[in-house]
Amino acid sequence: MLDTLQREFKSLAPAVDFCALRFVEESSEYLAVRQDVPEPPKLAVNRGAMVTVIDRGGLGYAATSDLSRAGLERAIAKARRYAALTAGRGVLDYGSVAMPRPRGQYRSPTGRDPASLSRRDKYELLAAEAKNCRIDPRIVDWEANLWTTTSKQAYFTADGAEAVQEFHFVVPNLSATAYAEGESQTRTHGGRYNGFCRQGGLEILEAFGLDGAGRQVAEAALELLAAPNCPSGRMDVLLMPDQMMLQIHESIGHPLELDRILGDERNFAGTSFVTLDMFGTYRYGSELLDVTHDPTRPEQYASYGWDDDGLAAEKRYLIRGGILERPLGGAISQKRAGIEGVANTRACSWNRAPIDRMANLNVEPGSSPLEELVASVDHGVMMRTNVSWSIDDSRNKFQFGCEWGRMIRNGRLAEVVKNPNYRGVSATFWRSLAGVGDASTFEVMGTPYCGKGEPNQVIRVGHASPACRFRDVDVFGGAA
Repeated sequence: MLDTLQREFKSLAPAVDFCALRFVEESSEYLAVRQDVPEPPKLAVNRGAMVTVIDRGGLGYAATSDLSRAGLERAIAKARRYAALTAGRGVLDYGSVAMPRPRGQYRSPTGRDPASLSRRDKYELLAAEAKNCRIDPRIVDWEANLWTTTSKQAYFTADGAEAVQEFHFVVPNLSATAYAEGESQTRTHGGRYNGFCRQGGLEILEAFGLDGAGRQVAEAALELLAAPNCPSGRMDVLLMPDQMMLQIHESIGHPLELDRILGDERNFAGTSFVTLDMFGTYRYGSELLDVTHDPTRPEQYASYGWDDDGLAAEKRYLIRGGILERPLGGAISQKRAGIEGVANTRACSWNRAPIDRMANLNVEPGSSPLEELVASVDHGVMMRTNVSWSIDDSRNKFQFGCEWGRMIRNGRLAEVVKNPNYRGVSATFWRSLAGVGDASTFEVMGTPYCGKGEPNQVIRVGHASPACRFRDVDVFGGAA
């Protein structure tokens, strides 16, 4: 089918400066067992293509789910018309952009194909672990679920470039909620918002630790129910990777999106406190902070060979030794800003134009084992698993809440606390980074739910991080 699509597209492509077609086909399966009841499977198949035309300085897009010759012809004509309408009226002469010409193939690593296990077997696997949550009458809700997606994509240009990619995404999750005396507490295994998500096959369930997770989350929910509220005050905070992922996402990822810095998101999700003159000199964090954009890590959720404008994926430092080096900006934004970026122009589907997005945005590991990080804290709290967040429209002032906390006193772990929260300012928070965990504390996480753009695009993002210690943070509990 791809060969036919490519032939038809090349035969129909007009005599313009640049013309490309991006094909996407996704199929997904979502299975859940809640309170021991298998829910109906949610199945989806989505297929179509986006045409890009650049001509005489103008840029036009048009999408179609009709992949016949007639459907492609209509989409190409519409994209060409939009390019003509924008010529001389855009923020950029798009003809000046050297659009990539990719060639090659990329495929997710897969150990065990999810299709090798029947739907019945998957339901039974989820049901067995969900049942293990029922250890106490105070457990009032429990669920196990599994979301698998296969995405096939192809990018063709009229002058012969061709890149074909195939992705396999696996997202397991399990949660339990305990309730007593007017209060409830939830503990999840995998993150409240599907934070354990990777590329690969069913071997991901072993890395996830599904076996035995039911009883663990139920016990943790009951422990939280009986725990005291997190105390309030200024103290050290030790963030574990499943909370670090959101800290990275909101206070590094979104502020460094180049189209946001250029003003493209201003009327929807806000701007950024980062400005173009900061790159190369601005101290974003302490000298311990190294942040990379790395779509080349095979098992991570947003890995790929090329972005959706055909730019080849490479590992690039955004922040090195705490100094801001480069933004998250693809080929078009780089030309607009006159600054080097990364291969991160991405679209959530065939019917959306690509924009600057995070892919795999990671904090590189340091040299401290977890025991050393804990021992370095006189008074503080360890936090895991995000449950709530708020951040201003400059991606600067933030407030985050976690499911689980544990006090640290005189370098030793103490009692578990519930409702731990902290707040800060992105522009100064990362400078308080005082300890970065080594590779033994490093975990690969992510989210399927990063929203941006008008019309809105919800996209997959990967975040990997070690445990990190921050000094003198404003912490508050549920009773504050």
